[in-house]
Amino acid sequence: MKGKLLNLMALCLLFPVSMKAQDYSKYYQNLPVKMAQVSRPQIPANELNIKEVGGVGDGVTLNTEAFSKGISKLNKMGGGRLVVPQGVWLTGPISLKDNIELHLDKNAIIFFSPDKRLYVVEGSKSSRVEPCIKASKCKNVAITGSGIIDGNGAQWRPVKRNKVSDAEWSAFKQMGGVERQNGTLWYPWQLKSGYPDIKDSPEEQEKMRNDLVRFTDCENVLFEGVTFQNAPKFHVHPCYCKNVIVDGITVRCPWNAQNGDAIDFSDVNVGLIVNSTVDAGDDGLCMKSGSYKENAKANGCEDILIQDNTVFHAHGGFVLGSETISGMRRMVVRNCRFSGTDTGLRFKSGLSRGGKTEQLFVSDIVMTDIKNEAIVFQCDYVDRPAGSDPNKVPVFTEEQKKKAPYFQDIHISNVVCHGASTGISASGILGLDNVRDIEISNSTIVYTKTDKQIDEKTAKLNLQNITLLPLSVSR
Repeated sequence: MKGKLLNLMALCLLFPVSMKAQDYSKYYQNLPVKMAQVSRPQIPANELNIKEVGGVGDGVTLNTEAFSKGISKLNKMGGGRLVVPQGVWLTGPISLKDNIELHLDKNAIIFFSPDKRLYVVEGSKSSRVEPCIKASKCKNVAITGSGIIDGNGAQWRPVKRNKVSDAEWSAFKQMGGVERQNGTLWYPWQLKSGYPDIKDSPEEQEKMRNDLVRFTDCENVLFEGVTFQNAPKFHVHPCYCKNVIVDGITVRCPWNAQNGDAIDFSDVNVGLIVNSTVDAGDDGLCMKSGSYKENAKANGCEDILIQDNTVFHAHGGFVLGSETISGMRRMVVRNCRFSGTDTGLRFKSGLSRGGKTEQLFVSDIVMTDIKNEAIVFQCDYVDRPAGSDPNKVPVFTEEQKKKAPYFQDIHISNVVCHGASTGISASGILGLDNVRDIEISNSTIVYTKTDKQIDEKTAKLNLQNITLLPLSVSR
């Protein structure tokens, strides 16, 4: 009997202190479509404080080596939790491994160094530098806690003059940098901080910036409780991953941060985004799907549930695209609130970027102060990086034209929006019949300029019990 008890105790040690049992099944009640459910990663109970491997949280000491040592030490033990206690932990890039949980205590801030050289991988063929935090081909990886992860993105991002005040523009110029395009664009180049640049021109260096967190080809992923802010580019970005949970995180950056996407699922199968708050410079809750990748953990986005989230500023509250190539299948978005976003529900793609949508359900969304459209379907989206010519007409090859977006089998209901420039907007591509079988029902939208802009030649929307009121009437 004693031997059995000891064996049971040893077995319990294989399960984490941090990965407490969580009933995610409660989110999967009364779904309009059957979908696979997420499960929490299993992290061993080993725990290591970063101070034990030489970490110093004084905001001055560089902790890149300490993070690497801590993760390697836990990895040799089979995995576990690396604890980051109170302090400001200056560091270069962090690379997670199998069965590792990065846990930030309250008042812990991981702050990424402005020295761009730390993120360059010598001999790499990648056109970008290392993400601030990465994981590749890993199982059971997590970032949890109640601290802050700061990407120090102002050291990387270009700034458009028309998006900042005079005082802000002056502050950027005091950092150093250079102006381009007759003073309408600022690049963080030859900064007064003294850290050297890593490319021969500000335009080329701008193309190098990468994400705050990017996990690629991983399985069993958790982001919980942490604040992710001020990314060089995207903030939380799992790519080609399976079984991804985002629960109760905060993502924030300046409203004008170039490419400052908050939460981007790029080719994720089986995902959950709940109880999270976004206030960002680009897309809020965004689903993307790139070209098919052989042997990837996931291709396309499928079995995704998004519920009980808040989006303040973003280019869109919930966004599909612009890449939808490998498809969007079995997706539910419900019980979310958007306040102050540029658009509310945004479905965007274009030639060379498009794929097919199937069984998408959006319901019980409340919105206020939407700058542009409450609901929009757009099939002529073109990515225009900072400094590009906005008037340049794209030219597509015949192969690219085959990748046209098909927005279909989409069901939107119970939307309440007070204050959007346009209520509903939709246009497809002439001759393709690629915006169809879309139902919008039981919704009320108060608009400030236009009720509907629907191109009936290219977009077929079924509107049922829709109330569109001008703002003057609703007061």
